[in-house]
Amino acid sequence: MTKHTVISIGRQFGSGGHDIGNRLAGRLDLPLYDHNLIRMAAGELKISMEDAARVDESLLGKYRSALITDPTDYITFMSGKMFEESLTDQVYEKQSALIQKLAQRGPAIFVGRCSDYVLGDYSNCINVFIYAYKEDRIRRIMELYNLDEKKAWEKIKRVDRGRKAYYEEHTGREWGGIEAHQMMFNASLLGIDGVVDALESVYKKWDSGCAN
Repeated sequence: MTKHTVISIGRQFGSGGHDIGNRLAGRLDLPLYDHNLIRMAAGELKISMEDAARVDESLLGKYRSALITDPTDYITFMSGKMFEESLTDQVYEKQSALIQKLAQRGPAIFVGRCSDYVLGDYSNCINVFIYAYKEDRIRRIMELYNLDEKKAWEKIKRVDRGRKAYYEEHTGREWGGIEAHQMMFNASLLGIDGVVDALESVYKKWDSGCAN
């Protein structure tokens, strides 16, 4: 593999991980791959953005269960279940292939999608995890999605459960765990720009070392 440096950002929902990635990409003049990976995977799989987004960083449908008494309903349910299982795995595999391909192409920033694990054999990957205090996450999601406090917290818990299950299913590692990540940043303490400043310094030092 080439020696250029890439960055993988894992994040709690509402911690500002996307904003950090976006601002860092601007500072370093690097491409950012986050939600656009959904569009790219959907295009290559020839499925709708809606279908790809539904299973993005989620095990939706993979272990679904229901009480079904009508045999006709059971057949319909199983058909849908198998489709969801297949789609979940297909989107993960396609996004993983895209991440590897894009990392080979040049320096880049990847947000989520198990990118730290997917790039595990890539020695020049800076792997970080962003977290924040509950109240800050709630406030951010309330503003972003125009939700009240209760609904914002419910959304945070739901999304984080999905990300945790998705990550741990595919990697065998603890999502947000210290052993799974090189560095962890508290965005509540450092602020979004503070985390960006720190990562910019790490990247430049790391990248200059790779160039020698």
